Amino acid sequence: MAKPSPFFITTPIFYVNDAPHIGHAYTEVAADVLARWHRQAGDDTWFLTGTDEHGQKILRTATANGVAPKEWADRLVESSWKPLLDLIDISNDDFIRTTDARHEAGVAKFLQKLYDEDHIYAGEFEALYCVGCEEFKPKSEIVDGTGEFEGQKVCAIHSKPLELLQEKNYFFKMSAFQDRLLALYEERPDFVQPASARNEVIAFVQQGLEDLSISRTSFDWGIPIPWDSSHVTYVWFDALLNYVTAIGYGEDDEQFQRRWPANHLVGKDILRFHAVIWPAMLMAAGLEVPDHVFAHGWLLVGGEKMSKSKLTGIAPNEITDTFGSDAFRYYFMRAISFGQDGSFSWEDLAARYQAELANGFGNLASRVLAMNAKYFEGVMPQAADETAADAAIRELAASVASRADERIGAFAVHEAIAAIWELVDALNGYITEQEPWALAKDPAQRDRLATVLATATEGLRALAQLLAPVVPVATAKLWTALGADEALGALSAQPIREAGSWGRLPAGTPQQKLDVLFPRIETDGK
Repeated sequence: MAKPSPFFITTPIFYVNDAPHIGHAYTEVAADVLARWHRQAGDDTWFLTGTDEHGQKILRTATANGVAPKEWADRLVESSWKPLLDLIDISNDDFIRTTDARHEAGVAKFLQKLYDEDHIYAGEFEALYCVGCEEFKPKSEIVDGTGEFEGQKVCAIHSKPLELLQEKNYFFKMSAFQDRLLALYEERPDFVQPASARNEVIAFVQQGLEDLSISRTSFDWGIPIPWDSSHVTYVWFDALLNYVTAIGYGEDDEQFQRRWPANHLVGKDILRFHAVIWPAMLMAAGLEVPDHVFAHGWLLVGGEKMSKSKLTGIAPNEITDTFGSDAFRYYFMRAISFGQDGSFSWEDLAARYQAELANGFGNLASRVLAMNAKYFEGVMPQAADETAADAAIRELAASVASRADERIGAFAVHEAIAAIWELVDALNGYITEQEPWALAKDPAQRDRLATVLATATEGLRALAQLLAPVVPVATAKLWTALGADEALGALSAQPIREAGSWGRLPAGTPQQKLDVLFPRIETDGK
């Protein structure tokens, strides 16, 4: 038996300076859909997420709230970040915190290795720093302030004044890796995705790389530099290492070799850290670079990036309390081209919920199962002779499954769902054209009625498998109602790449009443 293909997927680790908004949840859902798909395909899947808890921003937030930074982090992780994962049905295999002992030990080992191999040196540094980004800003992201900040230099991303910092720091010789990085982007065109992100990274590196300041002495909330405890590690150098410390770097070589390298999903605003600094760090340590770095776009509200500070942040439960977690997951994966910016609106969410989930998929499932109950005593009918119309559904199911898997492999989640939805639409059209309710009135059409409903029911079986990574709650209900739990086993155990194989649900399988998958919602005019 062939060894399963490894698939290690990560989200960024999120700052605990505030509670999560739907922009954070968007990244989590995208990673979760990919993880669930690969897991159900039989790949050796590992899904990592977590929180970033060091640095000046966290220290200042904690201080402003009158608590120690670790206490603040503990509070936010338990009250906000971990509950988010349950709220939107995230199936992560691990959750790492940068305050975990395993992480701090791994960072120290990594730093010591780079220092021992002469990739780190001491020096002095003065530059404009953005606490929001936790970054010394490149010239391209420094702009003149306006309004209350007129006459000051501000961060192009946060629109907040920059601070001039002057420190004695330790530096990572990142400039030495410029040519190797450019060669990486050339030799592996899919390393950074989408293409627009790749082009941006190449242009940045071609301008010339400077060495990276990797320590701070102006505050003490961070991991101490192992050879000089008067310095703490720069928060980004610390944070990026979570991807390897979580899978046993320096502690569990077997686990590390099994899992690494990773596929990183990141917001486009942190692309440079993941596509430039991170691979340079790994090269210096003699480790493989990631498989892929995929930069998705921003969620926009009113034309602006989601932001708590600008009061455009929407809490995920504002959506799930009304529409449920499945609709949350489906909407953001279907409505936004993954890799591009996308605008959120309550009107679009409500419209898609009604048209695509309730009327499209949900109503299809309830109609078919209700007709099986009415005409065939609640069991899977026995199909008779196949017509061209039946064959078209069978062939489409195979095509859809294949195309969706290919699109998932390319991180094009929205295109995978669009492909699957072709089967939803085709089955609705098939039932309208075949008119099983009319066939049921003619005893001579009994075999034809059975074939039509068997075809539609088998189509639902395929859809339950294919949509399980996207809408796990609804598909689990459908799978049980189809009787597939008893006939075929748990939905999570079904090989998703074989979802298009026809005739898997046996004739005579007893079925159950299906609760409404997507209930009618009265919106309040949001």
